[in-house]
Amino acid sequence: QVQLVESGGGLVQAGGSLRLSCAASGRTFISYNMGWFRQAPGKEREFVGGISRSGGSTTYADSVKGRFTISRDNAKNTVYLQMNNLQPADTAVYYCAASRTILVVTTTDRYDYWGQGTQVTVSS
Repeated sequence: QVQLVESGGGLVQAGGSLRLSCAASGRTFISYNMGWFRQAPGKEREFVGGISRSGGSTTYADSVKGRFTISRDNAKNTVYLQMNNLQPADTAVYYCAASRTILVVTTTDRYDYWGQGTQVTVSS
């Protein structure tokens, strides 16, 4: 079992940056592809991006491509989401999740473990 804890959320002005972290417990972190999702009030949880076990492959939602970057440090059992040029539409609770699928996947039902989420608010 994996426990995930996100941190790094907060309030930022449009055009600003934040870096989210997700720390995983256990010694099997490298066994999982990792994903970031977000959920705005009244909306469904949506895929933001994902990263493969080795970190060699990443995929992003079109809405964040070119602005957000996912990375991971397997020695620290941590995955990161660097968010640049944030916009009010990026306001949401951000979640990290772990998946045992062979490839990075983009739907919530393919992820086995979830963090509790961290709030990101972007003011205009």
